[in-house]
Amino acid sequence: MDLIKRIRNIFAVSLSAFALLSSSPAVAQKAMPVAKENADKPKLIVGIIVDQMRYDYLFRYRDKFGKGGFMRLLNEGFFCENAHYNYVPTFTGPGHACVYTGATPAVNGIIANDWYERNENDTMYCVQDKSVQTLGSSTNAGMMSPRNLLTTTITDELRLSNNFQSKVIGISLKDRGAILPAGHSANAAYWYDGANGNWISSTYYMKDLPAWVKEFNALKLSDSYLSKPWTTLLPIEQYTESTADDSPYEEPYPKEVKPVFPHDFPSIRGNDYELVRKSPAGNTLTKELAIAALKGENMGKGNETDFLAISFSATDYVGHQFGTNAIETEDTYLRLDKEIADLLTYLDENYGKNNVLVFLTADHGALQNPQYLQDNKIPARAFKEKDMLRFLNVNLNGIYGTEKLVSCLINNQIYLDRNLIEQDQINLGDVQDYVADILFDFDGVANTMTAPQLEFNEYTQGQQSLVQQGFYKKRSGDVMIILEPDLIEYMKRGTTHGAGYNYDTHVPLIWYGWKIKQGSSSSAVNMVDIAATLAAMLHIEAPNGCTGKPIESIVK
Repeated sequence: MDLIKRIRNIFAVSLSAFALLSSSPAVAQKAMPVAKENADKPKLIVGIIVDQMRYDYLFRYRDKFGKGGFMRLLNEGFFCENAHYNYVPTFTGPGHACVYTGATPAVNGIIANDWYERNENDTMYCVQDKSVQTLGSSTNAGMMSPRNLLTTTITDELRLSNNFQSKVIGISLKDRGAILPAGHSANAAYWYDGANGNWISSTYYMKDLPAWVKEFNALKLSDSYLSKPWTTLLPIEQYTESTADDSPYEEPYPKEVKPVFPHDFPSIRGNDYELVRKSPAGNTLTKELAIAALKGENMGKGNETDFLAISFSATDYVGHQFGTNAIETEDTYLRLDKEIADLLTYLDENYGKNNVLVFLTADHGALQNPQYLQDNKIPARAFKEKDMLRFLNVNLNGIYGTEKLVSCLINNQIYLDRNLIEQDQINLGDVQDYVADILFDFDGVANTMTAPQLEFNEYTQGQQSLVQQGFYKKRSGDVMIILEPDLIEYMKRGTTHGAGYNYDTHVPLIWYGWKIKQGSSSSAVNMVDIAATLAAMLHIEAPNGCTGKPIESIVK
């Protein structure tokens, strides 16, 4: 069966499967011959990151998960129950970079999704690269690359270990979710363009999209998914793990009056393909492209280990909009469970469980909606960054006679206008100390740290240690702000993330397949340990900035 027919089969299955719809059964296809087990190395590694997946979701929804997805990973794999990120801010870019470099932002340089560049007097996006061009679209969405990442990734080291014979591909709705895991030397990274529903890439990787990607785009699966309303997978009264459907803590879609099922995509979408990101359809589309990549690139069929890095991003978009307790969030995870089951079934049929190493984790968690917590008598608050900035400027004006000493407030970091400070012959250290001190008077600030403190002192525990692990002098601010628990930039509906508290740092980590014995451990694991563990299992060098250690329960 040639490629175009196989992809058409995917399309046919997807139309009947996505019950925005009902369920997403495994892609109908003729299984390729399964290779014999190789004790020395796996044929394929599949790294899965579920964007914004809290640790407790595994247990909150477990009674409604099927047997072939999350529960299969838990029942047949090894579960690291106490896995945490050991830095802040806990955002998507830093999370993906951390998992694959084995390093914190202090080393790999990805300190946030965006940061302030003093020399440019502008923000820098973590995978922004104006020197490359988009492939697969006429938009600028493909002007991206891993050039801001300062270290190698485990995927780079895999390629380096065998003279670049391993194939490495990254796939995610988000550009940063595809690019950072794939590393500098990847064969390709593909991400979604919400302007037209295409999967795109950049000239950093290649001169033109492969034929199989063009053929996949030509199927216009996004149009199919958005042609039907999003209804619940189960009868809605069974979603007892979630709050009521008509909740004041959820944000409706544009053109919707209320955030309730069914979400009538055909009537509200217009020409908008972004809705795919913000529904379970985004995860279905991601899985379908992942399987198409395995087939189109013949991955895992050569003499060396290949690596497919997948990031399921729709969970993050849904979570931000509806929050951690919504029926929409639960339904998204129940549907993702089916996508993962499909993927595992495909791997079984085409490679064999013992020839594929799979790990599943998340890039960060999420906190409960502050208003929801307040309404249930739990301490939580929201604040507005512009209020903090106004407070700071008033106080600086009183001391230094100007309100322009702050260039930017981003990621809970204050960037001072160092040019103006030098021009007015003001001591930079004095301003940093003053800002750090005066911010204690702003309600909700738990602590502050200056750049010199982070540069010259060593913090080994607590929130201060997490801030230091996220500090990179050339990109970070002058004063770092630590907020109290459950305090976030004002958000009446939905949720967000970024803090160093358990709700954002604690994520699932499950290993499955090649050389993995069933079991679990509550021993503390840092997310930087994933890359170190993969390197030890493969007997290759860890990424050059790796600060993690192999997880003994996995490598013994």
